[in-house]
Amino acid sequence: MTGSSTRSSSFTLTDARYVGAKIGADLRLLNGYYGAPALDSIDDYVEEVALLLRDGYLDTVDYGFREKATNVWKLRLRYKATLGGQLTDGRPGSLPRAAELAGYGFHSYLTYSTAYWTLTTAEQADVKEDLPVKRTTGHAPTALSGTTTTGNGYARNGAGVCRDVYLAH
Repeated sequence: MTGSSTRSSSFTLTDARYVGAKIGADLRLLNGYYGAPALDSIDDYVEEVALLLRDGYLDTVDYGFREKATNVWKLRLRYKATLGGQLTDGRPGSLPRAAELAGYGFHSYLTYSTAYWTLTTAEQADVKEDLPVKRTTGHAPTALSGTTTTGNGYARNGAGVCRDVYLAH
């Protein structure tokens, strides 16, 4: 899945880090509730989002807990890069606190925007080289029957992310 986006020249790395910091607050809540992600990895996730968001290369990024054998989400936070009118700048939090996650491991999955895919192979490699999270190729985990809550987002200066929270039944 890819999306198209164009950033205004007024959206800076400082703006992108502001948005990323709110995602980081959500990830710290996950750690507090469920013990993952590791606290020492959260700053890397935040910086990855900030760099990709600043340059318009982020489409979506998911964080959550999945069953490895079936590649099915139990709990997922999805952040979709967004521009303009759909943006809100909410408070981090409002995450499920009582999900039963025994047997589920923490996982993250990222997709790049159309702007990223229009880069040359060498330019794509340069973008990935500068990111603090080294991702491998894989299949997106599936969200089967569950509930998705939308409406929260983080934004600054005309760009940001919309967040949805998925919890399997």
